[in-house]
Amino acid sequence: MAEAIRVLETELPRDIECTLREVAGKEEGLAAEVLGMILANVDCAREGLVPMCQDTGSLIFFLSSGRCSPVHRDAIEGGIRMATDSVPLRANTVQPFTRENEGNNLGRGNPIIHFEHDPSLGEDIVLGIMAKGAGSENVGRGYMLEPDLGLPGIRDAVLETVSKAGGKPCPPIILGVGIGGTAEVAYLLSKKALMRRLDAATDDPQADALERDLMKSVNELGIGPMGLGGRHTALGVRVEWAHCHTASLPVAVSIGCWALRRVTAEWRGEAFRVVR
Repeated sequence: MAEAIRVLETELPRDIECTLREVAGKEEGLAAEVLGMILANVDCAREGLVPMCQDTGSLIFFLSSGRCSPVHRDAIEGGIRMATDSVPLRANTVQPFTRENEGNNLGRGNPIIHFEHDPSLGEDIVLGIMAKGAGSENVGRGYMLEPDLGLPGIRDAVLETVSKAGGKPCPPIILGVGIGGTAEVAYLLSKKALMRRLDAATDDPQADALERDLMKSVNELGIGPMGLGGRHTALGVRVEWAHCHTASLPVAVSIGCWALRRVTAEWRGEAFRVVR
């Protein structure tokens, strides 16, 4: 577990790095210079085995297995304690009223684990891990739209969120959009959307069309790398949806900074591997 967290914090996912290098070749002036510095940072983190950002984020876990066991939680907690010392991770988890920090990235309600039952996995485990920094997390938004606003309303909500965020989430960003369910389900869907690779298209034609439309519209805002202007404000848009109440249209927008740190770890039998 601690090794998976180390990889998460020190190695940018290949699909994101490849996309960054691709857009860097299409920018010019200050935008190109900024992307060059970002990519140099990525190289330094990987080669030096150090976190790529001083904000090592809040750790979010998406656990899929044929069964849920207290052992899973114990292993995750132990991995966080170990990684906090060995990677190291910044101690980010505080008591919300007193801001007291225990120094181990744990505490009430942590670790944050979302469990999905998958009978096909049996005893095996597939664990997605995301490190969510506050710069991007603080500018996400949730909406309870009037149902008759439909797709235009969803589009407007996403563009409003990105416009208000500006350069705060360290663009170029990756957008996760959750639609449907209830308010809390929409937020969860938006986080799950960020776990999908940039080179993995959705098989849903409506979601695919919305992703393409939003990608074009967001990049036309001109916010650019680190908010300093340019043609690439977003590296990707990912949409996940669920059925919702007939009188509701929940929408949540989660923003991932350029350093969208996500990794998948698999335990199949006795074998462990990190999937990049």
